[in-house]
Amino acid sequence: MFWPMFAVAVGFVGLAVLGVLAVQVFLEAQRLGKQVTDSARRISRAAEDLERATVSAARAADSL
Repeated sequence: MFWPMFAVAVGFVGLAVLGVLAVQVFLEAQRLGKQVTDSARRISRAAEDLERATVSAARAADSL
């Protein structure tokens, strides 16, 4: 009777550990998603700034 109870307890502990790890992976994936979104916004802003600078430089070159 000891071994079946031990096996059930070990199985339960194993599932609990997997559950904790799954929650950690989920939270890290959310954090990574937020970082990717933030990086995409920064890249978009930088591209817009570069485009405006290019237009300004082209206008300055045309006026010469």
